[in-house]
Amino acid sequence: MTDLPVAALEAVDIVKRFDGVHALEGARLSVRSGEIHALLGENGAGKSTLIKVLTGIHAPDAGEIRREGEAVEFASVRAAGRAGVVALYQELSTIPTIDVAENILLGEHTPSRGGLVRWATMRRRAKELLDRLNQPIPVGRLGADLTPVQQTMVSVARALAAEARVLILDEPTASLTDTEIRDLFRVLRSLREEGVAIVYVSHRLEEVFELCDRLTVMRNGKTVMTKEVADSSIDEVISTMVGREAGALFPPRGTATATVALRVEGLHGRRVQDVSFAVHEGEVLGIGGLAGSGRSELLRLLAGAQPHRGGRITIGEAGSATTPRVGRMLEAGVALVPEERRSQGVILAASIQDNIALANIRAVSVAGIVQGGRIAEIANRGIADLRIKARGPRQTVGELSGGNQQKVVLAKMLARRPRVLLMDEPTRGIDVGTKAEIYRLIRELAATGTAVIAVSSELPELIGMSDRILIMHEGSLAGDVPAEGADDELLLSYAYGRAD
Repeated sequence: MTDLPVAALEAVDIVKRFDGVHALEGARLSVRSGEIHALLGENGAGKSTLIKVLTGIHAPDAGEIRREGEAVEFASVRAAGRAGVVALYQELSTIPTIDVAENILLGEHTPSRGGLVRWATMRRRAKELLDRLNQPIPVGRLGADLTPVQQTMVSVARALAAEARVLILDEPTASLTDTEIRDLFRVLRSLREEGVAIVYVSHRLEEVFELCDRLTVMRNGKTVMTKEVADSSIDEVISTMVGREAGALFPPRGTATATVALRVEGLHGRRVQDVSFAVHEGEVLGIGGLAGSGRSELLRLLAGAQPHRGGRITIGEAGSATTPRVGRMLEAGVALVPEERRSQGVILAASIQDNIALANIRAVSVAGIVQGGRIAEIANRGIADLRIKARGPRQTVGELSGGNQQKVVLAKMLARRPRVLLMDEPTRGIDVGTKAEIYRLIRELAATGTAVIAVSSELPELIGMSDRILIMHEGSLAGDVPAEGADDELLLSYAYGRAD
C-alpha cells in the first residue's frame, strides 16, 4: 500500500468564533497538488470563513494550517501569497482604470529599475502569463473594457505572477456564459496538469461533477464529508449539505386562483416586442429563455424600472391601466427583487433594519417621523419569517452570506405586502439549502394570494417552482406551458424558437 501524497494545503481542526458564536468548529480540508477539490456547503456553513483563515484574513482560534506538511501561520493575505496560497473571489478585483498588464503585475511584482517601471518588460511578462493560459487578451486593454471571463482570466494570471501553487476560486462562474465556463474549465485543467492545487467553491453541483476530483462538504462550521467525486452523486451531496433528501426542494403546487392579479397587453420595450399575458392571484409564473431573450427586461418594464414604448399593464381583475413608474408600481403593489442584489437590491454598508426600513418608510413613520420601535419590529419580523442568519437587525448587510443578503432583499419587499412580486434569478449564487427556503417562501407567499413572477435561467428550477412557464425568444413570447409535465427538452425548443 502506497502512502498518500503530502497535502499542498491542509486545515486541521480549525476553530473560529465571532462574538462567541462558532463560525468554524473543527473544520478540516486537505487539497493535493495537481487536483481540483470542491468545497461545498450551504451559505453560512463556514466555507468563506475557512477560506479567510487559509489566506491570512482571519487567525484561527484553534487548529492548525499546514503547507506541504509543515505547520504555518499566515499573518496576512500577503504572507499567504508569498507561501503560494492565493484566493480569487466572486467579486473580482480587476481595477477598471488601468490596463491588463498593470492589473496582472501591480504591486511587488511590477518590474522596475531605479524606481522607474519597465513598461516593455511588464507588457512582455503579462503576455507570457496570458499565453500560458491560452488567453489572447490585449495587455493594453483597460480593466473596464474586459468581459467577466476576461476579468477572471486576468485574476488567474495575477495569481500565477505571484507563483501561486494553491489557487482558491470562490464562485468563479457566477457571471459567465456556458461558453465562457468551458473556457475557464480548460484553463483550470491545464493548471491541474502543471501541479497546481485548486480549491473550487461553487453552488453549481453539475460543474463540480464535471470538473473536480474530490469534494468536501461543510455544514454548520464542521466538515461532514470528504470523498472522491466519482464515488458520490449530486443527490448525496445535497442531502449531506442540507440534512434532507434532494427531492424535498420544491413545495407542492396548487395555490393559483382564477382571479387575475396583473394583465399585460401588447407590451413593448427596447427588446421586448408585443408581449401579452396574465398572471393570477396565488400563481407562480416562471419566465425562461436564453440570455438576451428579453426575460429580465420584461420584469423591469413591469416594475417601471425601464420605460416602456407601448402596451398596457393592468393591476387587478377590474383595475385600470397603470403607467409603469417605479413609485407608482410600488404603490399599486408590484415589487421587484432584482438580479444584482449587491448593487441594486441592498445597501451593503447599512444594517439589516435600515435596508428594510428604507423600502417601507410609511410603515415605520408616524406623522412623518420615523419610529425606532417600528423599524425594530418590522426588521425582527423579517429576520424571523425568512430565517435570516444574523447576529441581529443592526448587523451590516455586507457581513452576511449571499443567501442571507438575498433574504434581506426579499424581507424589505415582503414587508410591503405586494400583490405581485417580481423576482429576477431569485436563487442565483446561493446554496441548495437556501434555495429550498426561497422556494418555500415563494409558495407560502402565493398561498396568501400574491402572484409571483420569477425569471430563472435554470430549467429544473423553472419547472419545480412554477405553476406555469412563459418562454421568451428574441424579445417575444415563444411558449406558454403548464409546469406540470414540462421537461428541459420542451422548454429549450421554445427558447430556441423551434417549437411547433
